[in-house]
Amino acid sequence: MDRKLRDFVGAKTAKTFSDVLGIETVGELLRHYPRRYLKKGELTPFDELEVGDQATVSGRVKKVTVRSLDSKQEIRPDEVNKYRRHKTITKVVVTDGRNDLELAFFNQPWLANKLTAGTAALFWGEVTMFRDIMQLKGPGTEILDEEDLSEEEIERRAKPFRPLYPASAKLPTATIERSIKIVLDNLDELDDPIPELIRKKEKLIGLREALQKVHLPETEKDWEVAQKRFRFEEALVMQTILAQRRAVTDALKAVPRPRAEGGLLDDFDARLPFKLTEGQAEVGEEIFADLARPHPMHRLLQGEVGSGKTVVALRAMLSVVDAGGQAVLLAPTEVLATQHHKTLTKMLGELAEQGMLGGAERATRVGLLTGSLNAASRRTAMLDAASGSAGIVVGTHALLEDKVQFADLSLVVVDEQHRFGVEQRAALSQKSGDATPHVLVMTATPIPRTVAMTVFGDLAVSTLTELPAGRSPIKSSVVPAKERPAWLERAWERVREEVQKGHQAYVVCPRIGDEVKNAADEEGEFAAGAEDEAGAKGKPRPAISVIQVAEVLEQVLGDLRVEILHGRLPADEKDSVMSRFAAGEIDVLIATTVIEVGVDVPNASTMVVMDADRFGISQLHQLRGRVGRGKVPGLCLLVTDSWPASASRGRLDAVASTTDGFELSRIDLENRREGDVLGVAQSGRRTSLKLLSVLRDEEIILTARHVANSLISVDPELTDYPVLRSFVRSALESEATDYLEKT
Repeated sequence: MDRKLRDFVGAKTAKTFSDVLGIETVGELLRHYPRRYLKKGELTPFDELEVGDQATVSGRVKKVTVRSLDSKQEIRPDEVNKYRRHKTITKVVVTDGRNDLELAFFNQPWLANKLTAGTAALFWGEVTMFRDIMQLKGPGTEILDEEDLSEEEIERRAKPFRPLYPASAKLPTATIERSIKIVLDNLDELDDPIPELIRKKEKLIGLREALQKVHLPETEKDWEVAQKRFRFEEALVMQTILAQRRAVTDALKAVPRPRAEGGLLDDFDARLPFKLTEGQAEVGEEIFADLARPHPMHRLLQGEVGSGKTVVALRAMLSVVDAGGQAVLLAPTEVLATQHHKTLTKMLGELAEQGMLGGAERATRVGLLTGSLNAASRRTAMLDAASGSAGIVVGTHALLEDKVQFADLSLVVVDEQHRFGVEQRAALSQKSGDATPHVLVMTATPIPRTVAMTVFGDLAVSTLTELPAGRSPIKSSVVPAKERPAWLERAWERVREEVQKGHQAYVVCPRIGDEVKNAADEEGEFAAGAEDEAGAKGKPRPAISVIQVAEVLEQVLGDLRVEILHGRLPADEKDSVMSRFAAGEIDVLIATTVIEVGVDVPNASTMVVMDADRFGISQLHQLRGRVGRGKVPGLCLLVTDSWPASASRGRLDAVASTTDGFELSRIDLENRREGDVLGVAQSGRRTSLKLLSVLRDEEIILTARHVANSLISVDPELTDYPVLRSFVRSALESEATDYLEKT
């Protein structure tokens, strides 16, 4: 399978494969699977055709005529391009040398320049009779090169199921098909990565047979059983990688941190003004059990917006502090890190005031370390972390810097799916001595089980599905600003009404807009729409910005206290804005997505999302979770200029129709490509999953996971399975499995 393709198809064709598809070896070519199969009839001689048959014929073009159905005039071949948008009928007479057959093509006048007299081709479709003349009506067509006219080649091309490959003008599907046949005809028996016992148990065909059936199927069942086998193979390789990583993690040493009675955790639980949900309590026990083991915890905690993940994480951190260790909470932005620091400090109260006047007898400190702290604050935060005075340290990736040290780092809590690769994990391990810290990853974006088993397959998964008592409902509505400008005006009136009731509002924009001096310099107007896939002609306008909206609201809501917040503001200014908004000193906050996660202002009741179609479903759900956090019902208005029948409007309608994050996650992922789901699309890399779908093939993935676990538990290095080991090694060396490196 590693043999060079040029050894089979010649240097020139091999170079084309390399240049166009990046294929250089026999194995890469054979794993270039058909994207679909073309269904034809059986190859039938002209004199055996019968009306009603689905048939395929081979012949040469004898005559072509194109006629306008409007004027009834015949169209000359050099004029057919003028009639591309007219109603036409193209009649092609083909012959097998003895009999003629007429083909009728409607509204395809350009075929006259392709199916010229003397052209050899295959045609397939339903046999009909029109005015005593036998026809193929609207048939499929495949032009044949002169080198393809042997009886054997025509028979092969006319098979009922023809594979169609991802191809290009420089490398058409016929060339790919021909090359694959040459390779298959000259390959010896192949070593199979799926062990024979597993193949028999799962009723899977062997590799050689599967390649034959997926590329050269005789029946529909052929390619179905072949694809099933290759989906399982892809799942097995992927799950074996993850099983090996889990085995490696389980073999690492971590300091056990069993829960201690009579410590900060018990004091905190006693202070809680609410009862933990059943889910919070259960997940807490799972985490405590993990922390008590002498091996590092690697757990993903997922839950709805507002499901109480922060409380679960804080209880885990306090348990570690009680056991003599330290915990860090890593956030993706300074705004969120600062918000987390305030939230934890407020929740702990006197338990976070160690050594301070009024602090509890049993207490710790919660430190904050971000890149923009002034020198004095940074020095204090680093000293508290290094001395152990701060049992909990909140920060951004600044915590990973070499200069930052800890007295006894035991637990790392990572917020919002910001996973750690090998380098970051090594950096943290160096800060925790010889032991590896326990890791808890949190996300408010619900993840379907198949995706969790794929992208987060090395992590144990805990899910919070309940919302704590007292959370208010959120109503969402789409505001079609272009169709109904009055609705946007009404949206601003609703903001004013909520402020007059004593509440606050967010206005979220896709971009900052400070890259231009004046909003008036930008293309388009504030009320103009960005045309989407169903929109009108013209260049789409830029996304609405914070600066633009601030200028408009200065006129519309000028009597209210309106301020802006975005990531490029100085750290002290961002902190000041958030503090004043939380304190009720700002009525309307115009912001970018810096407020997407973690920001908790219970008095904020309303959110207006501008150009909402420019955000993803999950992101809109996250944003919406910033309102309805207190006793007042939340309102989220999704402003858009997208057209009613467009896909982007469909996404907004879905968000407005439900607050079920798991349902929205399913819809979101169904609308994505596989590379987007796995997180490799933005890198420009191709997913290594060619046939397996992490959304569709749950049963296959689950079975492969059990098989991989069984194999690795007995033979971690796959010594008895060298072919599977080779496939695993190749997958790890390939950039196409970059999504697994997030683990």
